[in-house]
Amino acid sequence: MRKKLQQATKPLLKSLLLLCLVFTLAFSHSDGALAASGGRIGGGSFRMPSSSRPYSSPRTYAPGGGYGGGYYAPYPGGGFGFPFLLPFWGIGGGFGGLFSILIFIAIANFLLQTFRRVASGNASGDSEVSYNSNPSVSVTRLQVGLLGSARNLQTELNQIAETADTNSPEGRAEILQEASLALLRHPEYWVYAGGGTEQARLNAAEAQFNRFSLAERSKFTGETLSNVNNQLKATAPKDALPAAGELDNPTRLITEGPGEYIIVTLLAATLGKLQLGDINSADDLRQALRQFGSIPGEQLLAIEVLWTPQAEGDTLTSDDVLAEYPDLKLV
Repeated sequence: MRKKLQQATKPLLKSLLLLCLVFTLAFSHSDGALAASGGRIGGGSFRMPSSSRPYSSPRTYAPGGGYGGGYYAPYPGGGFGFPFLLPFWGIGGGFGGLFSILIFIAIANFLLQTFRRVASGNASGDSEVSYNSNPSVSVTRLQVGLLGSARNLQTELNQIAETADTNSPEGRAEILQEASLALLRHPEYWVYAGGGTEQARLNAAEAQFNRFSLAERSKFTGETLSNVNNQLKATAPKDALPAAGELDNPTRLITEGPGEYIIVTLLAATLGKLQLGDINSADDLRQALRQFGSIPGEQLLAIEVLWTPQAEGDTLTSDDVLAEYPDLKLV
């Protein structure tokens, strides 16, 4: 009886051991392929650009010699200044006194508006950035997941990285424009999308931007191509998988996921308020990409474009996308 029981349980034990072996191989492979190589383009500075300094009105020539502030008025009592305002306080009168009242109201209104701009912290928009030394900054992230068959997109991003000027505002704006255009040209490959904006003051925006950047870069096994602050670096990936034409091991086809993807992330820190709408469809994604690509250089503080995989033959499977990018939505 005991011998019969052993004979009956032996096939079951073999099946369990085989199952454990399969699970061990599967999970060990997924851990090793959980991330892929990545590319990175970035640059910028979290300092107020020179164009945002307060504007001072040009000096005009005043009779009597030299250049003085304000405007010349051909009325008795001198130009725009203390003597001209004396009639308002009871010295003089007539037309000069009425005109002085109007000038005084205009000055008071200008000062009031200036104080409001400073107190509101640039709440009314980008045109008032110059009135605040610690303005509001938008740190925005936009991610697009594409089918792995969009290999031309990887080539375009590689070319942008190799030729980009990341040290000038114009160059950074062109990078965002070219990356957005590259994505807009491949709508047939769009599968996932997501994004969002965080508002911060200028003195805290850099930390927020770095958090977004590090969160994405930590998902790469390594940055095999990067151009940051005009420092171009290219390295061979350590664990790159062979290209599709070099598959000699049939077990690779068994362990590899059924789908392969490319994830592209756009990051931008901009002066003022930049708010992406909800991305629930391809039309929403198209609008968001156009919005990103049209940001002017003088509004940009810093940008990054990140994509994975970057190395030829490297793959990002559907399991990788679910594990590392759970916030992405189907579009």
